[in-house]
Amino acid sequence: MMARPLDYSRWDHIEVSDDEDETHPNVDTQSLFRWRHQARVERMEEQKKERQDFERGSLDNKKKLEETRKKLEDLSACAEAETKEQVEAQVLKLQMEMSELKKQEKEWKQKEEELTKKEKLTPWNVDTLSKDKWEKTVINKKPAKKAEATEEEKEEMQRTFVEKNEKLCKKFGMFKKYDDSMQFLTDHPELVCDECANYLAIWCINLQVEEKTALMDQVAHQTIIMQYILELAKSLDADPRACVKPFFSRIKTADKQYTDAFNDELDSFKTRVRGRAEARIERAMKEAEEEERQKRLGPGGLDPVEVFESLPQVLKDCFEKQDIPMLQKAITELPEEDARYHMKRCVDSGLWVPNANDNKPTEEKPAEEEEEVYEKVPDDDVD
Repeated sequence: MMARPLDYSRWDHIEVSDDEDETHPNVDTQSLFRWRHQARVERMEEQKKERQDFERGSLDNKKKLEETRKKLEDLSACAEAETKEQVEAQVLKLQMEMSELKKQEKEWKQKEEELTKKEKLTPWNVDTLSKDKWEKTVINKKPAKKAEATEEEKEEMQRTFVEKNEKLCKKFGMFKKYDDSMQFLTDHPELVCDECANYLAIWCINLQVEEKTALMDQVAHQTIIMQYILELAKSLDADPRACVKPFFSRIKTADKQYTDAFNDELDSFKTRVRGRAEARIERAMKEAEEEERQKRLGPGGLDPVEVFESLPQVLKDCFEKQDIPMLQKAITELPEEDARYHMKRCVDSGLWVPNANDNKPTEEKPAEEEEEVYEKVPDDDVD
């Protein structure tokens, strides 16, 4: 059986382009092409509107036809209480509507055939030569990020990193030229991480505590470089190691606005470092003072310095001069309750040591003198 030849007539009339024909030299070519294109676009818009109007009207006709048919089917059930004449009148009315709608349906079908024929006779152009049969959009998803590490895991990661790379971190902190820093990070990409930035920041605080301000300024500059690289990686959602060269390329040729922002961040960081260093020094001083205070606490748990400051001036003079007779006299002149209170605190803080062998207020006195001092302070209250 002979194969049926292909019909190429469908491609006989194609408007491939608005500017494909040669024009007369006296004709403004660009204007002609523009008019052609505008006329074609207007024809397409008119056909599109005609098709939309047809679909809207046809759909509305089908909807009304279906509603009328349903009313006819349900009429008997909806009009049980009405007279036969009323039911017949409603049926007749609906049948007339039904007939008119069916007539309109035929007209819509005829119009559809004419519209389809008209569309087939319309020459193809660059916009109608082909249509998407189907389309598919594929979105590449990045692998799911690992769960954020716990504080214990972060501490362990920091400790492990410092053990392996402390010398390299310190070496990076001493570079002053951008080219040297870029090459070093390129050779040691394992340093481009949060752990390295944390180490440099802590090193800056330690240097400030040691009052090595110039060295702190140098390391602070390198710390901000590392932080800028990490922030660039976050903004690009990229590997920090891939952002080393882009950052240095930018900073070496940066405009004033970029360098000012970099320097402002550097100054702000150094201010925070100085604040943290001062806080650390203050905390260390308080800890040292507390440790010293704990060492000098007396047998009753009181601080002799604090107790001495709370004594009446007359008792202070006695302890400063280490004059026992003066102390005995002062005790006897005080009200009994006050004398008992102050002497009890002196014993608990170690300012006064009963049964000591020396004749000083902080050591034991002879028996007869001790009796005189405690004349108004019973032994059970003192001890």
